Amino acid sequence: MKKKMVKQFVIYSRKSKFTGKGESVENQIELCHQYIMAHYSQEEAESALIYEDEGFSGGNLERPNFKKMMNDSHHMSFAAIVVYRLDRISRNIGDFANLIEDLGERDIDFISIKEQFDTSSPMGRAMMYIASVFSQLERETIAERIRDNLHELAKTGRWLGGNTPTGYESESISNVTIDGKVRKACKLKIIPDEINLVKLIFDKFIETGSLTQVDEYLLEKRYKTKFNKDFSRFAIKAILTNPVYMIADDIAYNYFIDNDVDLFSDRVDFDGIHGIMAYNRTLQRTGKANQAKPINEWIVSVGKHEGVISGSEWVTVQNKLSINKSKSYRRPRSHVALLSGVLVCGKCGSFIRPKLTNRTNAKGEQIYTYMCTMKERSHGNTCNMKNVNGNILDAKIIDEIKKMGKSSSDLAKQITKSKKILSGNMKGYDAQADRVKYQLKDNDETIKALVISLARASGTSAEEYIMAQIDELHHQNEILKNQYEEINLVKSQSKMATVEFDILKNMLADFGKNIDSFNVEQKRAVIRTFIKKIVWDGEKIHIYLFGQNGEIDFPDISENVDLMHIGGNSVSPLGEFFE
Repeated sequence: MKKKMVKQFVIYSRKSKFTGKGESVENQIELCHQYIMAHYSQEEAESALIYEDEGFSGGNLERPNFKKMMNDSHHMSFAAIVVYRLDRISRNIGDFANLIEDLGERDIDFISIKEQFDTSSPMGRAMMYIASVFSQLERETIAERIRDNLHELAKTGRWLGGNTPTGYESESISNVTIDGKVRKACKLKIIPDEINLVKLIFDKFIETGSLTQVDEYLLEKRYKTKFNKDFSRFAIKAILTNPVYMIADDIAYNYFIDNDVDLFSDRVDFDGIHGIMAYNRTLQRTGKANQAKPINEWIVSVGKHEGVISGSEWVTVQNKLSINKSKSYRRPRSHVALLSGVLVCGKCGSFIRPKLTNRTNAKGEQIYTYMCTMKERSHGNTCNMKNVNGNILDAKIIDEIKKMGKSSSDLAKQITKSKKILSGNMKGYDAQADRVKYQLKDNDETIKALVISLARASGTSAEEYIMAQIDELHHQNEILKNQYEEINLVKSQSKMATVEFDILKNMLADFGKNIDSFNVEQKRAVIRTFIKKIVWDGEKIHIYLFGQNGEIDFPDISENVDLMHIGGNSVSPLGEFFE
């Protein structure tokens, strides 16, 4: 009798967040296994390929294992892709329609077990398109609901919470509705000292038209932010661009109308007293810096608080900022200095940058000094750290790197010692990984046996007990999988590190021999390979290697002292260089 051909099924699972609750990827996979077993065969269920993405949204198809599955589908003979629910693939109708069309052209069926959709039939294909429309509709409805809520909030002009802007504090207010209920909300209340500083910042910027000059003025006068920190250009710009300070007057109203702002206050509400509340000003994304939205996406109303900057002044500031932005000014970079970005002031912690001169030394090199940026910004009021001769300091740093390359140096010895220790640890990682892998396999076999038992016990009192056992084993497997991934990550990093130790030793030796022939960019790259930071304390230079607590001390750097010899301690041990 001719043997029945085994079809290659594929199971795909996705969950937006890492969690073991509800429809976890493991539960999705197990349910798909049961479906294939019930409608096709146990052999096809057991041989099904599994692709899973956990922690990825269904808003688009940008998921690593989904992409791998689709790439594999071009090289392997897939009979069908099985998912627990339709939106595990996508909530975007365009993406979904293109996917189904692509699979159909290659005779690959798509099965969603929750909705009982199967593209192997014409009705199944039609129903799947209809369901995908509703999936996208739900997604767009949620987004629209969020914007509607912002519209309703804008009508109230209240403060929604969070860090209050400089010059204001949050004040709770209550009112009684017509049905007798007490509603509580918050509004902004002026802090006199802080708001006077805000007015000063606006006045200085209108006077100078320069964020840099305002920054220098505030540092010189020792003004602090509401969090008792020195002002930065970023903090100053945040104040100048915040419409919360603008008085709701005729100019403010016309400005918003001209810029197509979503305005939720009538012209009569612009009374020349109250300030502006603007919602939806930034795009907030997890793990990324907030991004400012265009003004025509703002949702604006007149607030309950008092404004302090007239509409004409606020608009003037925005125009000046726009002009400055269009100039695209960039500070010229030094083409000779080596330590910019790693040299730090020991007094205030600011970076020390090179300042070029038009003079040259006896070797024909352009003379430059390193100056603390805080000293420069504050004109010496906040920090008065002495400048350091750049030509001499750079040369001495290069001399130190040459010494590091010698096989007899402490650094070279520590590299060799650390490599031996790391190699010995690898055996322990291998044994630990084998134990976890064996436990995972044992749990999987137990789960399969329990699933078979579950089918027999359906509707009995044992069903709940068996499900609890399956959930517990799934939970254990999640922990074991994380452990296994961590062990493998450490192993791969350790293998790489043993190679990098050899590379590092060779690099040190090569750099020591050839660094004098390198150009400026190559020398900068060498310095950043080995040196974490360099601190100038006014008398000595302290060099910190990556992963080091120790340092090398230089004597006072100036043009009038003999720097032929470097005093101080030797390089400290390599320590946890690769961690």
